[in-house]
Amino acid sequence: MPSPPATPPFDAERLGDFLARRLGAAGKMRLEPIAGGQSNPTYFVTFDDRSLVLRKQPEGPILPSAHAIDREYRVLAALAGSAVPVPPVLLYHGERDIVGTPFYVMERIAGRIFAGADLAGATPAARGAMFRSVAETLARLHDVDWRAAGLEGFGRPGNYFQRQIGRWTRQWEGERFRDIPDLSRLATWLAANIPADDTATLSHGDFRIGNLMFHPTEPRVVAVLDWELATIGHPLADLAFSALAWRSRPEEYGGLKGLDLAALGIPTEAAYLAHYYRSRRHPVAAMQPFHTAFALFRFAVIFEGIAARARRGTAASANAADVGDLSLAFARLGAELLPG
Repeated sequence: MPSPPATPPFDAERLGDFLARRLGAAGKMRLEPIAGGQSNPTYFVTFDDRSLVLRKQPEGPILPSAHAIDREYRVLAALAGSAVPVPPVLLYHGERDIVGTPFYVMERIAGRIFAGADLAGATPAARGAMFRSVAETLARLHDVDWRAAGLEGFGRPGNYFQRQIGRWTRQWEGERFRDIPDLSRLATWLAANIPADDTATLSHGDFRIGNLMFHPTEPRVVAVLDWELATIGHPLADLAFSALAWRSRPEEYGGLKGLDLAALGIPTEAAYLAHYYRSRRHPVAAMQPFHTAFALFRFAVIFEGIAARARRGTAASANAADVGDLSLAFARLGAELLPG
């Protein structure tokens, strides 16, 4: 995907001076926008002796609770040294005086990031091991004792799906510029069919291949990225979202549907889910169609938000309008799961 604009909408020299003072970095700063960002613009920041990554809020109006850079920083700091691999964070700056919005800086780590779930370029044997590592990483995340990690108050345990359905429905209404009947139907059905199970774990909120970094040569996850949507939530919401690739096509944000999974070395959805269940220290109920429909609903709203930002001219990526139209595809996939 295209990067954010090559010329950043802030004073790069001012940022360089700030980071040199705060982090003791030496030499002239080099700034490079990272391709693929649709929400929070992200940059490689390189000094002679330091390789860093900066994430900031986007320019322009921001909906309440959206682009929560401070929450990203908090959860990354809380997970430092845990069984969940995350980049080391170095500082958070909540003022707008340096880059125009709040931002945080973390260490840059070496690894591979794949745009699609087909893990292009990997061998079939490696792909199988990589998907097992994905399932194990998600299981470790959901097994984190989030209270002991200092994340009390990071989210409200209980009534997760009720609150989330309400939140994403309001978010859609706040950005709404067109009617999407499938999305309306999903919102209504989900609100009326919430399962009784109310398990609460730390949840990533956007756990997918594109937000994972793999070791440069080994088939294992070395970092979970993009924690903007993290909260105390339900593990099956994360699990269902992580499995959406099996429901969508390659042209629908890098999905797997229609590919020869056996030839590629990629497990079936059922095998991936089974490995997650086996990897959990704490038993969890099996995923239901509700959870997949919820994941598709939420993803559709996220893409519709991208489309709305493209109309306003504040999207982080140059192809945001095309990506935003994926909201129609994911809303349709979700509606197809509903009875009747």
